[in-house]
Amino acid sequence: SIIAYAIVSHEYHAHLSDRPIEKDKQKDKERVKEKEKEFEEKEREEREVGNSLNTEVIMAHPLQLTEAPLERAEITLKDRPNSSDENLLLSSKESVVSEPLNHSKAMHVKVSFTDESPQWKIRYTVTCYYAKQFDGLRKKCCPSEMDFVRSLCHCKKWGAQGGKSNVFFAKTLDDRFVIKQVTKTELESFIKFAPEYFKYLSDALSSGSPTCLAKILGIFQVTVKHAKGGKEVRMDLMVMENLLYGRHVTRIYDLKGSVRSRYNADATGTNKVLLDQNLLESMLTNPIFIGNKAKRLLERAVWNDTSFLASADVMDYSLLVGVDEERQELVLGIIDFMRQYTWDKHLETWVKASGI
Repeated sequence: SIIAYAIVSHEYHAHLSDRPIEKDKQKDKERVKEKEKEFEEKEREEREVGNSLNTEVIMAHPLQLTEAPLERAEITLKDRPNSSDENLLLSSKESVVSEPLNHSKAMHVKVSFTDESPQWKIRYTVTCYYAKQFDGLRKKCCPSEMDFVRSLCHCKKWGAQGGKSNVFFAKTLDDRFVIKQVTKTELESFIKFAPEYFKYLSDALSSGSPTCLAKILGIFQVTVKHAKGGKEVRMDLMVMENLLYGRHVTRIYDLKGSVRSRYNADATGTNKVLLDQNLLESMLTNPIFIGNKAKRLLERAVWNDTSFLASADVMDYSLLVGVDEERQELVLGIIDFMRQYTWDKHLETWVKASGI
């Protein structure tokens, strides 16, 4: 992955440590070789143990990773005598939040490198937005930066369902992360309210306040330029946690709290994304039961998150809900919260309200 290469580059780490950026390509190559060696050693150890990925889910905080899996908010479908509703949104016991989450200067870093082969020469440029802040967030949420980079090294295109934007989607082969293309408007909106986003997560991690925001772990702009012909391709990408990692969900809902054009008539097949009216319809014959304490925690988490998003003028997000009947749990998170309420969205709301 081009992004993974940029994250292990000398320029990127010099930026994080506030050292002057040295134009030393040999150091970049040595760093990459060291990372590759670490990857190989860890993979060898995992093969010897016979378990390359730890799939046990241990709740620590809805925005925090423990050992291997990405964390997510979980709700038990029914009360069980041997389990606690604390599996929903347990508070983090760590009160120390990494300073880079609130660091405000030197926000972005640009890394460039060239792939020279006998057939062609390609110039890659990766802009890592809010590099220090995202690095600080990943340190709190991921097992290690090496695991994050290793996941990004192996991705596949993914035909995500439920969206209408027809943007590019990909998933890492280990299923931990989702890579999604973001529009220019979404990128500009996020850059504006990103300081508030990092502050909100910092406060949530330190105080244990309930939240179910799906974590965005990096925003990148990737530019690929061919020396022959000068063709240039540019794409803005977001890396976020896969809420359904390690799960066997039988139903997936994308909920917005509206019934206008919110029904999926084709509900057959696996991994079909259902909408608000589908949920209302299924509740008549197949209702979902949760305990009172879990319900209160869920309401608190949604209240906290929507209050934050409203304060940042963010709208048009969704609550993704997966039903894991095997574990009798719900897996949920608020997604697609990069769009602020600008004049075009105001016009869209007016058109919908007028019935045009």
